[in-house]
Amino acid sequence: MTDRNRTDKPEAETPAATGARRTTRRGGGDPATRGRTTIADGVVEKIAGLAARDVVGVHTMGSGLSRTFGAVRDRVPGGTKAVTRGVKAEVGEVQTALDLEIVVDYGMSIADVARAVRENVVAAVERMTGLEVVEVNIAVSDVKLPEEEEEEVETRLQ
Repeated sequence: MTDRNRTDKPEAETPAATGARRTTRRGGGDPATRGRTTIADGVVEKIAGLAARDVVGVHTMGSGLSRTFGAVRDRVPGGTKAVTRGVKAEVGEVQTALDLEIVVDYGMSIADVARAVRENVVAAVERMTGLEVVEVNIAVSDVKLPEEEEEEVETRLQ
């Protein structure tokens, strides 16, 4: 009786013993050599902007001037919320660097909010794009006071 699963190779030379993986080449080899994927700066900026806004303590993104223009744009019928407001990305072939400008809610630890933003942004960008995030610079441009929020609601109702 012959063993059909038996090989003539010594145990040390089999792919499983050496840690090598068996690959089947079909249609021209490694899929990585079949083309190139590029990711626009704006894509990374959107991902980072959404990830940063998800963090508790981030009131909004952007500087005072960009927030003012954004508020006007948001009121225009058919206008969309600027997800990339306060986010700047520089995207290379395998790495990206980000600059974020945030407004923190009063009473929140700025250091804790910045750390949470950085962690959330890095995780989201790396997971969705495969790019290595080499740095996330965060500028806190303002602190949102509770009474400022009440004033905004009153002006919107008028």
